Amino acid sequence: MQLALAAGSAAALPWLAQAQAAAPLAAAGDKGTRLILLGTKGGPTPSALRAAPANVLLIDGQPYVVDCGNGVAQQLVKAGVKLPQIRDIFLTHQHSDHNADLGNLVLLAWATGLATPVQMYGPPGMRRMMDDFVRMNAIDIAVRIKEEGRPPLRPLVKIHEFSGPRVVLENDQVKVTAALVDHYTLKPAFAYRFDSKDRSVVFSGDTAYNDNLIQLAKGADVLVHEVMYLPALEKLMRTVDNAPTLLDHLVKSHTSTAQVGLAAARAGVKTLVLSHFVPGGDPGITDEMWSAEARKQFSGEIIVGKDLMVI
Repeated sequence: MQLALAAGSAAALPWLAQAQAAAPLAAAGDKGTRLILLGTKGGPTPSALRAAPANVLLIDGQPYVVDCGNGVAQQLVKAGVKLPQIRDIFLTHQHSDHNADLGNLVLLAWATGLATPVQMYGPPGMRRMMDDFVRMNAIDIAVRIKEEGRPPLRPLVKIHEFSGPRVVLENDQVKVTAALVDHYTLKPAFAYRFDSKDRSVVFSGDTAYNDNLIQLAKGADVLVHEVMYLPALEKLMRTVDNAPTLLDHLVKSHTSTAQVGLAAARAGVKTLVLSHFVPGGDPGITDEMWSAEARKQFSGEIIVGKDLMVI
């Protein structure tokens, strides 16, 4: 399996040079399915260590975006994805680390030349979010329509809201299936499975250990799963004022390193990709610490995700 990173200093890390040489990642005529982890930190607090949650699948060069954390447009550009190519966006749930730039991604793509429809798929609330977002940016949008010749923005955005498991999209490139997962009080929350001609990739979204996800991921080539490192929570709790409430939320909303490995083993996936790290801003947690407990449960390949990693 080929891995690359498309950011940082190639001089400091020699293996970065290979990734930079591979850009742009979404070249015309590109074939096959590639996964890019745009942002791998869990939670809404910005961090210098990792970007906010977002992913993109490139299928024959066409981007399919999963979640839109803060800075997703910038991460897509760093990955070599041209913003006017954006056509399909999938939201796993309505938490700010996943939806903060849902509107911004479309607005910035539109300001860059997007003139074709964008389909948004996910839980209820997206339509109201986009309507409010367009109203909030009405002055900017009106000026760009008048002075830059842009088409009206809101008619380009097509919203597809749903509350239960279903086939979300099926075209000549991919079939996308959603399953309900368990994110404590935030409902609905979804995982997505993408079945293309050459690969199957599953995104867990945010979830506690969950049988629905395991069934969705059965036999998949790649499972991108959120992960929580329990020993670091005590340290994290010493830095926040709302420690008891936050700890209760984290433990009931997320999947521990050991549980992630068990889920991957039960699903029979080939590769487990750890992402959406909780806590995601602690540089003292090494790759080995993130993966050690998972390896006790899962004998397949485990990748500790990094921002802009290509899988």
